[in-house]
Amino acid sequence: MTEAVLFDALGTLVRLEPPWDRLPALLRARHGVEVSEDDARRAMLAEMSYYRAHHREGRDAASLRDLRRRCAEVLREELPAVASLPEEALVEALLDAIRFTPYPDAAPALGVVRSLGLRAAVVSNWDCSLGSVLEDLGLGGLLNVVVTSAQAGAAKPDPAIFEFALQEVRCSAENALFVGDSPETDIAGARSAGLRAVLIDRSPSIGDSGDVETIPSLEGLPELIPASAR
Repeated sequence: MTEAVLFDALGTLVRLEPPWDRLPALLRARHGVEVSEDDARRAMLAEMSYYRAHHREGRDAASLRDLRRRCAEVLREELPAVASLPEEALVEALLDAIRFTPYPDAAPALGVVRSLGLRAAVVSNWDCSLGSVLEDLGLGGLLNVVVTSAQAGAAKPDPAIFEFALQEVRCSAENALFVGDSPETDIAGARSAGLRAVLIDRSPSIGDSGDVETIPSLEGLPELIPASAR
């Protein structure tokens, strides 16, 4: 019987608005620095690549500050126009350029899970700030547990992060359902930990999902929960 539903964060519950759309305007308004959108895009993609490789190092407030400082230095290396900006100013511009928004189906889906008496959790490759991000987006109150790779010391598709999350949500793998948008990290990782895994395919770009259960949006989630849990 299903007792808990675990969700990926980025691409499943929330999306990242293109930060290179915001960064040039922020730098112009605050510091009189001109950068093109193409240069901002290149720099932000380099920063995002660095972050993905190091996100587990943001374990607490102090290490997160250091991680953000290093991410800002990637921008400095990629954008000569910001070379003279103080470190704090560059970190602030970076953070303000990054904006997440919840998918319209996220809160309703979490509400359904909770209304059925099931536990809801997030399992994500993220630093320790994810809980506050979800709170700010109005999703935090609908979740019992938020587990990040920085907290667990393991990143998807490593089954260890799923096992850590199952302990936190007090549920066995056979009684949990996981929903994520990446076949390689989400689905493969959840399956290796013994969970039933469902792929959310919000676009046709993923291609053939093979033998993976797939839904086009979180609106289809209730149909995947056994009637005994309702």
